[in-house]
Amino acid sequence: MLCASCGTAYPYDHSKRCTGCGGPVLKERSGQMAREVDGTRTGIWRYAERLGLDPSLDRLSLGESMTPLLRDDRLATSLGIGQVWLKLESLCPTGSFKDRAVAAGVAHAVGAGSEGIVCASSGNAAASAAAYAARAGLPAVLVMPEMTPSGKLASSAAYGAHQVLVPGDYSNSFALAEELAIDSRYTNVTTTYLNPHGVSGLRSVAYDLADQLPQPATAVVVPTSAGPLVHGVGRGYDDLLRAGLVDRAPRLIAAQPAGCSPVAAAFTHGRETVEPWLRVETSVSGLDDPLRGYEGDGTVTLQEVRRSGGHAIALDDDLIDRARLDLAQGSGVFVEPAGATSVAAVAQLAAQGVLGPDDTVVCLLTGHGMKRVPEGVAEPIHAETSEELRVALAARGWM
Repeated sequence: MLCASCGTAYPYDHSKRCTGCGGPVLKERSGQMAREVDGTRTGIWRYAERLGLDPSLDRLSLGESMTPLLRDDRLATSLGIGQVWLKLESLCPTGSFKDRAVAAGVAHAVGAGSEGIVCASSGNAAASAAAYAARAGLPAVLVMPEMTPSGKLASSAAYGAHQVLVPGDYSNSFALAEELAIDSRYTNVTTTYLNPHGVSGLRSVAYDLADQLPQPATAVVVPTSAGPLVHGVGRGYDDLLRAGLVDRAPRLIAAQPAGCSPVAAAFTHGRETVEPWLRVETSVSGLDDPLRGYEGDGTVTLQEVRRSGGHAIALDDDLIDRARLDLAQGSGVFVEPAGATSVAAVAQLAAQGVLGPDDTVVCLLTGHGMKRVPEGVAEPIHAETSEELRVALAARGWM
């Protein structure tokens, strides 16, 4: 375990920020990674040796890995890209990729004898923390902004966790959750770079892709807030390269909404560090983290993007909303706005010539659409007789 900011080393059981500089502490692999996986185990525990998970705790899994990977020739043709693949992280057990990180974080908490779980979230990580805490038999406290969409609140309430709503943006929730974890024997599984075990669990996305893709990806597009998923995919591919399981790593593309894009802004302006976002002006829940007080997390993500030869891009909310509807109505895949950000990014980068016909692109669709109904969909038809139904359908041009 090493602090990404100052290089201080920590023992394996460390599960919080650097006590010296406050930077993110990350798990660093030493030695060769196992080439084989244990297909008899569930979820990320099929990668237990690679991720440093206790195999005996696979009872905590809810099945959080090997999500479907769909080839989308319609998108590829319309955008002029060689191949486009959709990685449906939206079909993780609680509806988002957060399950991978939280499963690993909760497993470490159980192994360490933690008395409970605390998690700051804008919605998806809260559902994950609530579910995995319930599975582990631990209480969970979820700290969320008051503006969290009602569908996301409902999804975490169902598991019996304690919900706390905080005024202001996500950074306020983050700070309160961190204080609670410090003052208690609860483990913080907030899915920024705060919990190194959770961040490491996200390497499993790369492991999945290595098994699922018929040919290597040239780019993986990641909806990005603080960005641990970017880091996880990048370091997962490092593991695969060292083990000889792939012969190249993809470029990593971080996609953010323009109304809260600290990583993309730093990339565009050639800065070495990420600055906190001053005013959040996006409706894209899950990607609306201003990184206030922990902007070093964004810097780690920025470094990972540049190390891969990748890119970071900011997108207007309307482009993200259009991509979301297009995915649902053109490809049959329903995701939340944050999840559609990767597809919106591919469209823009194709138009700019950053991606093209020689590319095999994977879009990570990070969260399911069920927690938030899109605007612009047709109202239901009310009809009692077949004649009324035919008239109504004809009026909409459907018959």
